[in-house]
Amino acid sequence: MKCAICKHGETETGHATVTLERDALTLVVKNVPARVCSTCGEEYIDEQTTRKLFSTLDEVSKSGALVDIRNYQVA
Repeated sequence: MKCAICKHGETETGHATVTLERDALTLVVKNVPARVCSTCGEEYIDEQTTRKLFSTLDEVSKSGALVDIRNYQVA
């Protein structure tokens, strides 16, 4: 896929670090599967992975944590 940001690079399979915030909670998830632009480094995360990230955010938010850092876990 052609990068929508730089319009020059092609995306390749890679990983990203995603930071999500909700109220006082900050969730950092490392090693998230993504498509990454070979030119500018822009990261694209698919819909299924995004759903899983938001589901994780919901779970962590209910726990009362303020900061949580974890590795992405494939189901």
